[in-house]
Amino acid sequence: MKSYFNLLFIISIVLSSCAMKKQVVTLNVTGGDGSSYEQAIIINETHESPGTAAEYSWLSVHYPHYRTAGQALAFNEKKPYDIISVITHDGKTLSVYFDISKFYGKF
Repeated sequence: MKSYFNLLFIISIVLSSCAMKKQVVTLNVTGGDGSSYEQAIIINETHESPGTAAEYSWLSVHYPHYRTAGQALAFNEKKPYDIISVITHDGKTLSVYFDISKFYGKF
């Protein structure tokens, strides 16, 4: 009887996770291609587009099926940047620069 309830519990978790609505993030970014500090993607955070969610949405759009290899916070000319290292679907490793000055430290 206990294993029956465990099975029902697992099934309910799976079904509820399938029914969860995926958060859609509107990309509210400007700037360059993210290849350097000078070409950083500027995250213009809004309620519909929180900063870190916008970063990962941008990566998903520009590098489908990427994998994250690391992330670092850096400062250049007194501005904060997230630098996310990704491995593209074809195996290239890239560092993508995001200017997070519009929302960093404002919480």
